Parts: sequence; structure tokens; C-alpha cells
Amino acid sequence: MANVEKVSVALTPEMAAMMRQVVETGEYASASEVMREALRDWKFKRAQRERAIEELGRLWDAGVASGPPVDGEEAFSRMRSKLEAKTARATQ
Repeated sequence: MANVEKVSVALTPEMAAMMRQVVETGEYASASEVMREALRDWKFKRAQRERAIEELGRLWDAGVASGPPVDGEEAFSRMRSKLEAKTARATQ
């Protein structure tokens, strides 16, 4: 790596053991590689979370803009009635 900065991190004994194990088994070449991948994964998950929050905000705004709320049971009752009427006409 051309441009790196060394930092010190504190890990629980379990985390340190896991890190040593994956390096010893050859899954990673060094503890630094383990940490870099962990940080890339963290960055990716954080970006996903931010996108999900933005999408939730868009959906919320769309819901508010769609008009006043309707009682769910009432809406399902109307849909059932329409479906039953349509089914009754189709069987006649």
C-alpha cells in the first residue's frame, strides 16, 4: 500500500482470536487486510442503511401526499364487496 496510516485498535479477546485465526489459516494475509475488509463492509452497510432511510422518507411523503388515511378494515371490506360482486356476475 502506497499511502497508509497506522492506527491502533482495541478488540475483545474473542475478536482478536478470530482475527488471528483467519490470518493463520491463510484466509487473509494480515490483520490489516481483515480490518480493511471489515471497514469496507461497514461502509457498504452504512450506505445501504442511508439509502433505505431515504426510500422510507420518499414512501412516507408519497403516503402523506396520497390523501387522508383510510381505515384498513373499511378498505378491505370494500375490496371484498367489489370482488364478490365481480365473481357473482362472472358465474351468472
